[in-house]
Amino acid sequence: MLEREELIKQAENSIKWIREYVENTGAKGLVIGNSGGKDSATVIAMATKAIGKENVITISMPCYSIDSDFEDAKLVADSFGVKFFKVDLSNCYGELENEIQTRLNQELSKESKINIKPRLRMTTLYGIAQTLGYLVIGTGNLCEAMVGYTTKWGDNSSDLNPIGNFTVDEVLEIGRYLGVPEKILKKSPNDGLGGKTDEEKMGIKYSQIAEMIETGHTDENAEKEIIRRYRNSIHKRRLVPVYTFDRKNYLMEME
Repeated sequence: MLEREELIKQAENSIKWIREYVENTGAKGLVIGNSGGKDSATVIAMATKAIGKENVITISMPCYSIDSDFEDAKLVADSFGVKFFKVDLSNCYGELENEIQTRLNQELSKESKINIKPRLRMTTLYGIAQTLGYLVIGTGNLCEAMVGYTTKWGDNSSDLNPIGNFTVDEVLEIGRYLGVPEKILKKSPNDGLGGKTDEEKMGIKYSQIAEMIETGHTDENAEKEIIRRYRNSIHKRRLVPVYTFDRKNYLMEME
């Protein structure tokens, strides 16, 4: 973990980066999925400091979720004085799942059911952002990205991500620095999609992932699992592969 002084410096640099990015794109504000967890809460805190609370909209998107998640999301929104409303995706998800299964004539796999939910959430965020002239700001941390604990075209999709290079513990410390409620910071990391905590699902701890990132080693069994997950999720950290061949492209030369 970065030393506190360096961590706060980088957090402030990231906040400045948010402000400059929004200004350079001409966007009117930022839309954030507000799950009531530490990552989204910390990003909300950063966004309000960067561009002002009046320019930040946070959205709760329950999808057969537990009520406490919405209550925690409201606590975060109230703490930072940002706009907040709910878009319940439960019926939408149910109808989509039923329609797909009817056409396939078979039940969707467990993983596909789980991953539809964050993709619906990102569709919702972009629908709102594009309508208002806002940008969608991401809330995924470095530990999640390194082991692929994200949904492709779901929670790993956004216009900018200010915490994507910070580990879980670093995000927590930034959250404390910016005044995220301690109740939120103490919650066990949980994506709200499968009934278990993140660490229970993965079988490894975020502290072990951070140790691998920072030193290259951790507990032997965890190390093997982290390496396996890292290699299997490379595609989530790269742009879509495109077949290429040698051709003239004047537009590409302008980049």
